[in-house]
Amino acid sequence: MAKFELVLPKMGESVAEATITNWLKNIGDKIEADETVLEIATDKVDSEVPSEVSGTLIEILFQVNDVVKVGQTIAIIETAGVSDAQEATVLQIVEPAEVLEKSIAEAVSTMTPAAAIDFSNTDKFYSPLIKNIAKKENISTAELDAIIGSGKDGRVTKDDVMNYLSNKSQNTANQNIEPVNIQPTVPAVSASQKAVETPKSSAPVSVNGQDEIIEMDRMRKMISHHMVASVQTSAHVQSFIEVDVTNIVKWREKVKASFEKREGEKLTFTPIFMEAVAKAIKDFPMINISVDGDYIIKKKNINLGMAAALANGNLIVPVIKNADQLNLVGMTKQVNDLANRARNNQLKPDDIQGGTYTVTNVGTFGSVFGTPIISQPQVAILALGAIRKVPAVIETPEGDFIGIRHKMFLSHSYDHRVVDGALGGSFVKRVAEYLEKFDTNRDF
Repeated sequence: MAKFELVLPKMGESVAEATITNWLKNIGDKIEADETVLEIATDKVDSEVPSEVSGTLIEILFQVNDVVKVGQTIAIIETAGVSDAQEATVLQIVEPAEVLEKSIAEAVSTMTPAAAIDFSNTDKFYSPLIKNIAKKENISTAELDAIIGSGKDGRVTKDDVMNYLSNKSQNTANQNIEPVNIQPTVPAVSASQKAVETPKSSAPVSVNGQDEIIEMDRMRKMISHHMVASVQTSAHVQSFIEVDVTNIVKWREKVKASFEKREGEKLTFTPIFMEAVAKAIKDFPMINISVDGDYIIKKKNINLGMAAALANGNLIVPVIKNADQLNLVGMTKQVNDLANRARNNQLKPDDIQGGTYTVTNVGTFGSVFGTPIISQPQVAILALGAIRKVPAVIETPEGDFIGIRHKMFLSHSYDHRVVDGALGGSFVKRVAEYLEKFDTNRDF
């Protein structure tokens, strides 16, 4: 018999940790190779962790709602038919997990019991370890909320709490009872990388017996925090432009049947618009940037985020990588694949990472235009309005006349810290020009 360490797999370059949402196997259960053992959540994406080997689950190291870092051991599986050399190697791998578990246990065991603390009055996320430390040390939720977290998205870590306790003890010894604002001991994180919690209303909310109280799910809490963080980070400003897309509407109507027959994909307007956006970004590369403190990071790749509404009312933004390198067929396949997997909850963590510019289609629900919030750390986002038949003035060499045209609004939100009106307006105008000059004689 040998023991195999099941670790949290790498799920993308910027994904460092995940929250366990459900164990599908219990201790003592038999597991086949590639069989799913547990479900996890990273930011907005739910994923599954399969077993690499067949065997029996003999130990579970983390529970539901625990936050686990990539590469950490989450379970031990006992396997059969492994050589002595392989068994020795596997057992050596298990040691770091045992050391980690022992260090956590020792840290918690040194703390004295205290009264239970109610975490229902805070919107911030705290890991089970942090909650346990807070209860042992009698740290109130108000004190926890005041600690500036050094973890991912501003999350409070064990080191932050320990530093807070250390400073609190020193202040008590010096008879200083003023509140302490502890700074993180790790390098400072830029404002665009910190999660800003939703401010609590100063006015009490009246609830009567007829009102229904619904707790936000995990994804809605994340969206809420990200949106507030974006508004508090970026100086939002908008530019709007109306576009005549009559040629695109007629061309799509003419070729959509043959396109689907040849490519096996439905041709929607989205890939056509994405193609124009990618071209415009190549013309104005300073719209494809992010901000880190006083520095601007100019992105080499053009990765277009595509905001998609889910059946439960939440929002997710899968990313089309290197969009400028795709032709219309390739763009269509990418758009359809990501949209289908988003609706079926099959996106992988890497599918929503690395976006450099985002497009959202508010016209799907009939909106003429909108003022979208920037997806941090990006600096701009484009909203596509509904396509409508409207009367319009048509200019010809023989004179002007009124005709029926297909038109839509483009709404461009951008970060005025680094994108001025000239760039923000010129960019959205260039997108409009590409759409209005669409070649109706082109092939797919």
